Amino acid sequence: MSVPHVMTPREIVSELDRHIVGQHEAKRAVAIALRNRWRRQNVPPELRDEIAPKNILMIGQTGIGKTEIARRLARLAQAPFIKVEASRYTEVGYVGRDVESIIRDLAEISVKMVREEERERVAVRAREAAEERLLDILFPRQSRDRNRPIVSPEGQIAAPEDDGSHRDTREKLRRLLRDGHLDEREVEVEVSAQSIPMVEVFTPQGMEEMGLNMKDLFSQIMPKKTRSRKVKIPEALDLLAQEEAAKLVDMDAVAHEATQRAEQSGIVFIDEIDKIAGHDSAQGPDVSRQGVQRDLLPIVEGSTVNTKYGAIRTDHILFVASGAFHTSKPSDLIPEFQGRFPIRVELKALTGADFVRILKEPENALTRQYTELLATEHVTLTFTDDAVDTLAEMAAQINSRSENIGARRLHTVMERLLEDLSFNAPEMSGQEIHIDSAYVHQRLDSIVKDEDLSRYIL
Repeated sequence: MSVPHVMTPREIVSELDRHIVGQHEAKRAVAIALRNRWRRQNVPPELRDEIAPKNILMIGQTGIGKTEIARRLARLAQAPFIKVEASRYTEVGYVGRDVESIIRDLAEISVKMVREEERERVAVRAREAAEERLLDILFPRQSRDRNRPIVSPEGQIAAPEDDGSHRDTREKLRRLLRDGHLDEREVEVEVSAQSIPMVEVFTPQGMEEMGLNMKDLFSQIMPKKTRSRKVKIPEALDLLAQEEAAKLVDMDAVAHEATQRAEQSGIVFIDEIDKIAGHDSAQGPDVSRQGVQRDLLPIVEGSTVNTKYGAIRTDHILFVASGAFHTSKPSDLIPEFQGRFPIRVELKALTGADFVRILKEPENALTRQYTELLATEHVTLTFTDDAVDTLAEMAAQINSRSENIGARRLHTVMERLLEDLSFNAPEMSGQEIHIDSAYVHQRLDSIVKDEDLSRYIL
């Protein structure tokens, strides 16, 4: 696979095809949006700030791949990504989360991502430093006072070793440590344990950040404490390596890089956008819904949000919104909000043929998931082609006569099909189970045919 940030649109679509069935138009739209990120970084500097991302509005019923497309796209881009639900936010004056908290949460995700990258970069140095600390515990460094006798743990006095002998012994111990010969030995290590008072800070609407800042302030004021833990050598090495990595990582540089990354390549996925699209009304919840849109508008248009890591401009963050729009339509959104989502993509409803592909083709296909789960119990599970066809047909049939929940219906059908097998698997070690069409009909026919029962169970 190519380096993520320079993948071509065709390569991006191909990569998405490995995990998501169908929805070619939506994949093309997000592939172009991701490629445009790279193109923007390579235009002349005077034009770079003028090019705004083309936000995307995905329209389609639940369970057809809207969220999965955005989530996989963020992985390909190695970009800070956050998924939020529009219904969780309210306009100022109502009880609920402030919309600016979306960007603050994105900053936290970006910082975590950059910090992990930096820890990986210094992992070798941190491991070496941790190894030296562990050797100091196992075999303390030689005293500078050569004439001072060495007292053994048993109280016996021995003559001080010379530098060469001490160094040789330490290197032998290092080899034993690296070869795993000391893995079963326990040592006592000192690890930092910062004491932070359990204080709950209640803040007014729109000032949730104050609570976080107060906790940070307490963590800086309170003295750092250490505590002793008796653990085996491998765990001790991991604990010490984590401490050493934290010392080597420059958090100021991490915060700077994280805010830049959130600004230039952040992706915000706003789900259930149709829940805040109300008809024109002078009363009821529609007033609040339009208020949420108006509060979201400055963030989507481009504004500056203060976070504890610094100010973040939202001008170049890519916003992807999605909604089923069962009881409303995109035109019910306020005009200014509609205008900020110029790319409209309608995702198609999934058919029985799509369900067959979903069960077979993706790398994380449901049939493979259940096969691997039961393999942990030493039960070999196989699905025949006719079993997959029958499962897909039943799922499509249930969707057609009750609520259409898309591919999520496959989860309920598969779980019902394998319920007894999953329960009895620990007592079936070594057995091979073949799931064919007859097995599927035997387990599910009575439920699928009873329309009232299937509404409750499937």
